[in-house]
Amino acid sequence: MTTTTLPPSEKTQPVSAPGHTTSDRARSERKLGWLLAGPALAVMLLVTAYPILQAVYDSLFDYRLTDPDNRSFTGLSNYLVILSDSTWWISMGVTVLITLVTVAVELVLGFALAFVMAKALKAIRPVLRAAILIPYAVITVVSAFAWRFAFAIDTGFVNTWFGWLPGIGADTDWFGGQWSALFVVCIAEIWKTTPFISLLLLAGLAQVPEVLQEAAKVDGATWWQRLRKVTLPNMKAAIMVALLFRTLDAFRVFDSIFVMTAGANNTESVSFLAYRQTISRLEIGLGSAVSVLLFLVVVGIAALFIKGFKVDLASARGEG
Repeated sequence: MTTTTLPPSEKTQPVSAPGHTTSDRARSERKLGWLLAGPALAVMLLVTAYPILQAVYDSLFDYRLTDPDNRSFTGLSNYLVILSDSTWWISMGVTVLITLVTVAVELVLGFALAFVMAKALKAIRPVLRAAILIPYAVITVVSAFAWRFAFAIDTGFVNTWFGWLPGIGADTDWFGGQWSALFVVCIAEIWKTTPFISLLLLAGLAQVPEVLQEAAKVDGATWWQRLRKVTLPNMKAAIMVALLFRTLDAFRVFDSIFVMTAGANNTESVSFLAYRQTISRLEIGLGSAVSVLLFLVVVGIAALFIKGFKVDLASARGEG
């Protein structure tokens, strides 16, 4: 059975229409578009490009905020110091681990929730969607505090409720070790952001043509075959957007680690490392270098996703 998608719609134009010339109306609409979007684009560039350029500039200096008079240009030495330090690689490993685990679990759970929301009875569909989206409405810091109290050795209920499981007792300190603490961080992240992925996947699920599903049923395709050959190929753009947004979000995880462990026991992420260098230690040069490296990694992830999925969103909207 081959992958089934609808053929792209062909655009028709009058025979008398010129080939590739741009009409006055099209030029006028394009000009209006730039006039309307131009101010917003300028503000966006101002608030995003300026901090990035300032961070790149500061990263080239040996600059400590408590001793600004001794600021000196050091070139790329801050980057060499960071990349040769084990702290950077430990924080990078923690960040990659949290990203892979949370995004993979959230993708599976998000698909399940999207199918449930799509197939639910029409009468209960609004209530069901609202209930599923409640965790995403909770502020991340509040969510992190709730999960920290739940797993705390003195105020938490997890040790009491799950004391019958091997390895869990009344004195189990979830935040006393690296792996157990990262497990709690991942649980909190998955609970908080799975509704976000399910919402994006639900939008993609609604774009799958029902006629293809019916045709596959007539051909005798099983549920699994329809999912692999019809549903998933037609949801490619939605899956890419969901994975891209969530991966970038997970890669800059900060709030949960800040609230639960404060980076103790090797649970520090790259974002937390940048915060610690810049805010806690006031090492502006080193902190800026960490931020620039994090920015470059995020850009690389975005480029890999767009190139790997080979999805043309403009074409998917029928443009171009």
